[in-house]
Amino acid sequence: MNMRFLLTFVWVARLGSFRLTAEKLSTTQAAISSRISVLETELGVQLFQRDSRGVNLTREGHKVLGYAEEMLATQQRLHQSLGLADSFAGRLRIGVMDTVIHSWLSELISALSRDYPQVEVELTADTALNLGEQLLKGQLDLIFQTDLLRADGVRNLQLASYPLSWVVARNGALDRSYTSLADLCQERLLTFSRHSRPHQDMLNFLHQQGIPAPRISCINSVAAIIKLVADGFGIGALPPVLVSRELQSGAMIALAIETAPGFSVYASWRAGAGLELNEAVVNLSQAVVAEYQRSVLPAHFILPSN
Repeated sequence: MNMRFLLTFVWVARLGSFRLTAEKLSTTQAAISSRISVLETELGVQLFQRDSRGVNLTREGHKVLGYAEEMLATQQRLHQSLGLADSFAGRLRIGVMDTVIHSWLSELISALSRDYPQVEVELTADTALNLGEQLLKGQLDLIFQTDLLRADGVRNLQLASYPLSWVVARNGALDRSYTSLADLCQERLLTFSRHSRPHQDMLNFLHQQGIPAPRISCINSVAAIIKLVADGFGIGALPPVLVSRELQSGAMIALAIETAPGFSVYASWRAGAGLELNEAVVNLSQAVVAEYQRSVLPAHFILPSN
């Protein structure tokens, strides 16, 4: 039995779509249909019900899926026994939020190039909400973002926490003494994109402090927030690790006023037979994050406790 056809069958079952499977496996819908047709002929059963909403496993298809995943897992164990487990190749589609781009993403890409030179990395930068949707649709294999994703076949791992500070440009109009959080909130506050975890947590925090309607500008680019803070447009609610050079040089200062507690970044990925590369890259990302933490102030970048 052709293992590539079994892998195709498993992906159609996971994604519920011939089109998405074709995108995932870098082929055409016609090729996907042909592989499934060959399997159905060989097994003598119909594997999928097709309708306008997509494809769903038949009762026989559910039975075949368990065996197919077991066969793919056995193939992987065989590769491990022969010392071939690390010979990963192909395309890995990674989604990242802006905070990761401006902290440890470069180190991860360097480590990937070193450890898995045959893997082609395709990067997508987007908000956590959009990244989660793309992972669930099968358009991404692994994402780094702020929300736990609860879905069949998806795993999550907390990688690090980013505390927040109120940051202003030194000697600008906003560099003054603030008597309270309420006083500070009279100014324009700059934070992450609307409906993101950091944005929602900030709103909840301010509401708990008796500030129900702050002047908040939501921006989906860390680079843009930093530039606007530097130009005196507002007070940034930023992880200080993202502006460490500006803080060290004195171009910006962190105000000694309580802010929201910050946010965590998670790796979320599809797990299962044939997806061992995802797991390997998550393990690599843990090592990269731990090394990055040693290069910054410990209070600015916190690893999860074991």
